[in-house]
This record gives sequence, C-alpha cells and structure tokens, in this order.
Amino acid sequence: MAHPHAIDELIAEVGTFAGLDGAYLELIAGCGSTTGFDAGSYPFREGDPADSFYLIRHGRIALELFAPARGQMIVSTLGPGEIVGWSWLFPPYRWHFDGRATEPVRALVFDGACLRNKCEADHTLGYELMKRFASSMLARLQTTRVQLLDVYGKPDV
Repeated sequence: MAHPHAIDELIAEVGTFAGLDGAYLELIAGCGSTTGFDAGSYPFREGDPADSFYLIRHGRIALELFAPARGQMIVSTLGPGEIVGWSWLFPPYRWHFDGRATEPVRALVFDGACLRNKCEADHTLGYELMKRFASSMLARLQTTRVQLLDVYGKPDV
C-alpha cells in the first residue's frame, strides 16, 4: 500500500486533481491505496455496489455493457491518467457497467464512502470534486457521442 503522501503527489499530476490545494490532495489521498488487476479480470460488475473509483496508472480497463441482441459490448476503454467510476458519487451507488482489465493494470483505488464523508464535512472540497468529475463526465459523454455518430451516423450505401 502506498503512503498517502505518495498518493497525493501522484494525483497532483492528473487532470482531474491538477491545481487542487495541497491540503485537499492530502484529504483525497487519505482515502486511497494502490491496487492491481490481472488481464482479463473484472474489478467491478454492473449492479455491484460502487464503493470506490480508480485512477489508472498503467494498463487499460474496458467498460462493457451486455446487450441482449449483441452480447458483451465495449463502450469505452480507459487508460493511464484516467478515472474509472463515477457511481460512488450518486445513490444508489451501483456500477452501471462491467469493468474488465484488458491488460495488467496498476491503479490507485479510492474509497467512495470515505471521500463522500470528507466532502460532507468540507463543502468546498465537495464542490471542487463535483466540478472536476462533472467536467470529466461531460468530456467522456462527448467522446461517446462522436463514437456513436461514427458507428450509427453513416447512411447505408
């Protein structure tokens, strides 16, 4: 397990946390630890309790969704420097996708309940994190929109 001080230094370099006050980085780091996953493993499954989120340091995690007519489909693949998981922020705190490590993954994992409690105690921290996660969500939704247009927006010829 990485020391929280080391974690605050690691997250300071990531877009979602860049520019946050050092005291906030330390608070966030206090909810984090290191983890890893073998290729092919599932760190989380759709419907499971979403009690954490991940910051990928090395490797890739595919977000997958089961569609009855198509089977398991990859919605997005996330890599180094990207956050995996927003469901820890919103009740009922359940994963909405399966997450599969497509290659060996090293990541930081953050306890969602720990961080929610810190945000409740310090609303400025909560507001900063909500703005940053919302910005990340918007960027990911826009990327998904472009992908959908690429797949479904082409007229049949």
